[in-house]
Parts: sequence; C-alpha cells; structure tokens
Amino acid sequence: MPRHVACIPDGNGRWSQLRNGSRIGGHSQGARVIHDLIISASDLGIEWFTIYAFSTENWQRPEIEVRFIASTIERAIYRWLDDCSRHNIRIRWIGRAEMRIPRALRRAIDYATATTKNNTGMTVTVAYNYSGRDEIVDAIRKIIENGVDAADLNSELVSRHLYAPDMPDPDLVIRTSGESRISNFLLWQLAYSELVFTPALWPDFTVDHLVDAIQEYQRRDRKFGTVNDGKKLDSQR
Repeated sequence: MPRHVACIPDGNGRWSQLRNGSRIGGHSQGARVIHDLIISASDLGIEWFTIYAFSTENWQRPEIEVRFIASTIERAIYRWLDDCSRHNIRIRWIGRAEMRIPRALRRAIDYATATTKNNTGMTVTVAYNYSGRDEIVDAIRKIIENGVDAADLNSELVSRHLYAPDMPDPDLVIRTSGESRISNFLLWQLAYSELVFTPALWPDFTVDHLVDAIQEYQRRDRKFGTVNDGKKLDSQR
C-alpha cells in the first residue's frame, strides 16, 4: 500500500462543459469527489493524501471561475471537518500565503488546520496557490537567509526547507482527464514517484478508480536507481 498518494484533479471544467456548456459547475462536483476519496483513502490505510486544488498558474483563468473555485474549496473544507474528526484525519495547506487568496478561504484553511492539528490519522494536504518551482525557490531563499555556506548545500537541506518538510515524498501520483504531465506539482518530491494517468475526468473519478491506480502501483517494481539485485545502475547507463 502506498504511504502517500497525491492527486492532480484535472477535468472539472471539461466535465461541466459537456453537460451545460459552462466550466463552473464541475468544480462543485469535483469537491464532492475529493471528500469521498479522503474518507476512502483513510479507510484503505493511506497515511498521506495530497490534492492539487489550485496552482499559481490558475490565477490566469477567468475571474468568475477563480472566485468560484475559492468559494467551493472554502465550503468544502467546512463540510469535511465532521468526517475528518470522526476518522482522525489532519488537514494542512501548502502554497504561498499571498494577499490575493480570499480572506474567507484563508480563514477556512486556518480553522481546519487548527481544529484537526492533533489528529493522528491520515494527513490531507491541500495545495492551494501552489507552484513546485516557487516552493524550491522559497526553500533556497530561506537557506540563503539563514546564512548557509554554498559548500554545505545539499538535497537534504533543501528538503528541510520545503513547505511541509515532514511530508514524505509521494509514492503514487494520479492525474485524471487523460493528460500526461505533472503541471508544476511537487517537482522536488516527485523524483521517484510512480505516475498513473487515467482518462476519467475528475468529477467521474471514483473509489474504484483509486483502487485501480493503487493496484497498478503495486504491480510496478520500484528500483530507486538500482537493478533487481540491488546494484547501482551507473554501469548500466
């Protein structure tokens, strides 16, 4: 069983356009899918579940859609709280804290984080106003501000300065809607993640799809730079 599953929930807009010609409504259905998957992932024994809710690039979308996504996430977070408490789930947020994040959404995130911080079950991480490149830049900036000598810079040090340094790297990353890219998501942490791409649009994504992705992950042989006998791959390249 993967310890950490991360999702890129793509296809909300296309799902909605196929039904009513507008991109907006799919985000509400997508939020309900996230709720179902959070509970199911917890029941399956997954320890960490990360959802790519809104990237820094998403600010370029039409303003009405940006506002709708923010209000949808805000309402969804409050709805999740009762079930998260019953399932001992902790909620956290990663991303840049900027003024353009709506105050109501930030209050919801802060409230959920504070309310669930002592829960010891699965950790749900909501990536909002998030960019993998920005996270690496911010980590390097903090290291420089701390006066670290360039000769002492290493990957472990960078990892300790990421937004959530205690979060393990994802074992499995799932992207929906048939797209086959990672879109600036957890760039540092995805070095050895297994990627599963599914044609299902996110509002159609079910627990069965999640189980299928996990089973695909379990069929793979994760070598981490070695071959099956444990020897380094350097001589094989």
